[in-house]
Amino acid sequence: MASWGCEKKQGNAIYDKSYIDEIKQTRKDIATYITRNYIPGATIAIAKNNKLIYSEGIGLASKELDVPMTRENKLRIGDVSQIFTNIIYLKLVEEGILNPDSTVQHYIPDYPATEFMLAIKHLPYHTSGIRKEEPVENEIPGVNITIQKGLNYFKNEPLSNPPGWFQESSMFNTNLLGAIMEKATNKKFPGLLKEYVTDTLKLTNTVLDDPFVIISDRVDFYDRSRMGQNINAPFRDMRYKAPSKGILSTTEDLVKLGTAILESKYFNEEFKEYLFQPCDLYGGYESEMANGWLLMQDEKGRNYYGSGGTVTGGGAAILIYPEDNLVIAFAVNQTLATDNLPVFEIANYFLNDNEPEDN
Repeated sequence: MASWGCEKKQGNAIYDKSYIDEIKQTRKDIATYITRNYIPGATIAIAKNNKLIYSEGIGLASKELDVPMTRENKLRIGDVSQIFTNIIYLKLVEEGILNPDSTVQHYIPDYPATEFMLAIKHLPYHTSGIRKEEPVENEIPGVNITIQKGLNYFKNEPLSNPPGWFQESSMFNTNLLGAIMEKATNKKFPGLLKEYVTDTLKLTNTVLDDPFVIISDRVDFYDRSRMGQNINAPFRDMRYKAPSKGILSTTEDLVKLGTAILESKYFNEEFKEYLFQPCDLYGGYESEMANGWLLMQDEKGRNYYGSGGTVTGGGAAILIYPEDNLVIAFAVNQTLATDNLPVFEIANYFLNDNEPEDN
């Protein structure tokens, strides 16, 4: 497992002094980013060679109370929530509790029949043909709606195309997968999250975003007005879409998860291979996503994986570079106008072929 001790500690930051130049540039980029976008606060964490080399909170966790952002603050991670859900799914497949080729109706008998057979293996790949959510559907308060009841938003609508033909990201795929896991195990999603991910990997600051529970170190959530001013984000009960967008976490927990994916024996080689394995689409194309991860390659032919997105009051991203043993996570406490978090620029400072020789 990773070593989580760092050589230096200063205020709210911990860092490895051998990367001091890269960290200084990273801090400068983050300060520029949050200033230009009027973002109250952000957190950043970077792990390399199984060691946390940098972690810091920047800006404010609460503007009203003038509370600084810290490394322990929990932020809404939006679409990054999917990677937790899909890890649970693959573990349930590994244990024989779920069969990827079984239909949705096998696990949820009252789910309406679909024109084409809908196997659950299409859900983590977003190839089910279930429609993409409309922008207004991301703004539903959803008070006290469970994951099971949340299926009513889409389950009676026809599939837009046969499963396996095309890939289109939709939170409904991941919400349905969460509902299936609840039915198959007779356990609620928060319990599955603890059992298969957070307790096992000691991610002590990763929880569901429940507005009716006091959660220590949870940040305040912000939006931007049409005039570009910070305003409080509208109330949201995220529990019905917990599998797709409703998890709170710290960037340290996210890089701890990424490092575990690379190094922990909890994930065997077959699991890791399948986690990042594309699927075949109609016409002989390969998918660009797998189990919540974007599958990417840089100009030097280096494979890397990422997940990210925005949600009301927040946004986050995580990148994994397996060949460089590098994991980066970044999160903010404001709804993002675009998914342009500066993680790719930051990653370039820490890739092996970009490091100075004395590092």
